[in-house]
Amino acid sequence: MGKPPADIVKKLVESFHKHGGINHLDQANLPSREAVVAITRNLLRLVFPGFYDDEIHSNQVVAFTTQLVETIRQELLRELYKSLVYRPADKSNLAGTAERITNEFLAELPAVRATLQTDVTAAYEGDPAAISNEEIILAYPGIEAIAVQRMAHLLYRQHVALIPRIMTEWAHNKTGIDIHPGAQIGSHFFIDHGTGVVVGETSVIGQRVKIYQGVTLGAKSFPKDAQGRVVKGIKRHPNIEDDVTIYAGATILGDVTIGRGSIIGGSVWLLDSVPPGTVVYHEGGQTKMKHAAKDRDKMVGHATGQ
Repeated sequence: MGKPPADIVKKLVESFHKHGGINHLDQANLPSREAVVAITRNLLRLVFPGFYDDEIHSNQVVAFTTQLVETIRQELLRELYKSLVYRPADKSNLAGTAERITNEFLAELPAVRATLQTDVTAAYEGDPAAISNEEIILAYPGIEAIAVQRMAHLLYRQHVALIPRIMTEWAHNKTGIDIHPGAQIGSHFFIDHGTGVVVGETSVIGQRVKIYQGVTLGAKSFPKDAQGRVVKGIKRHPNIEDDVTIYAGATILGDVTIGRGSIIGGSVWLLDSVPPGTVVYHEGGQTKMKHAAKDRDKMVGHATGQ
């Protein structure tokens, strides 16, 4: 085949100059999406040893872990350096900063594993269809999405650009569950079924929270500055307190608080805070609330089941 016609090349190059916002020319290399995905896959192998590999014997654990940690460390160090060059907070020692963040990240993984154990337990205890922890780790998309988010959140807290979002968007593409790396999530978190779940950047989720498919924890509005640009970095997503259950298709928007022990019924549209122990549900085309424990138990009985 011959070369592309000169007029096509000419027009493409002209578009590079015209549409400058979607080019990345004459600048430092960006983190590689493929490399970050490979790191994420290896991280899942590390936090769930034996689930993403062939059989690993106990006498191989030290060698397996040593090799995998070193592989992740080298690859993450390289991609972190690119991220820091792209958006440096301190230009004086980027290599040293990349090494510090990498080492601190790896040092926090045992604590992440401990929290993931609570997530697996929550899934097993919260889903009558679950037959084992192995089934949950191998087959439940919620656990994989949560695991990736918890690790990406460590890098987000260090103000690492691009890499955390690449990690969670890979998990989103793979599982259908979109959890921003900035979301703060407590222990014993369970996403049942999961498809279509969206958790926004500034969401704060307490302990023992359970959500079903199609739930959105989103922003209600986007304030703009004097130049008409969307203001970034402000708190704009819900706060979900401990022991809350949110059923399928519910949408909760804005910096509101869902009080401890509340239940949000399926397909509810909620823009306001609710006190602890509240049951929110649809009846007769209206959103209603109840506070009595007997009503809460009744709703749980109707809404659960596999």
